[in-house]
Amino acid sequence: MPLTPAIEEPQIHESAQGPRVTPAASRTAQTPRPVPGPRPAAVPRPGRPGPARPAPPAQRAPQATPGPVPAAPAAAPTAPSVSAAVPQIQLIPASAEGALDAAEEAVDLLLDTGRAPGDILVLTTGDPHPWAAHELSFGEAAYWALHDAGDDVFYADAAQAERAAGRPVVVFAVNGGAVESVAGALPVALTRAGALLIVCGDAQQINSVLGAGV
Repeated sequence: MPLTPAIEEPQIHESAQGPRVTPAASRTAQTPRPVPGPRPAAVPRPGRPGPARPAPPAQRAPQATPGPVPAAPAAAPTAPSVSAAVPQIQLIPASAEGALDAAEEAVDLLLDTGRAPGDILVLTTGDPHPWAAHELSFGEAAYWALHDAGDDVFYADAAQAERAAGRPVVVFAVNGGAVESVAGALPVALTRAGALLIVCGDAQQINSVLGAGV
């Protein structure tokens, strides 16, 4: 008698396992369906960056350009005319032995403050600058070709100041030479300076040439 109910109980559990398996199978059948879904969604993305976005900035650009154009040329011609009218003169007291070093320091200061190398001309009254002596070893034509290029600091003998073209800044180093040659070259150097003439040398000798107002 007590053995019969024990056999009936496992039969009830087997029937309960049947319906539990069927929903699991139905869930697995739904998983492959959403996989192909995102693939067609990625296709229209290359069409989005399309030509609609670059079009509006192209329309706004011509509206902004005509505004500042008339204002720019009005301020340009006034600046160079004032600087080229009256060049300033600065005196750096130095001996004949230290005039070249003082000129080098002046050039470094000019470059550090924003002057372009092509804006500077250095003239020496005594021994030539080492750069000039080196470049002259390749011949006069190659030496003056560098001067005509106008893209770097140029060093020349003060006796050749008349051959040198004018530049915004001229550094005149009185590092020797006869008093007469210095007196003749200094006024020429002043005419070559567009905005600034820096004279490195004996203050008394320079004042005697240019006057006490230096």
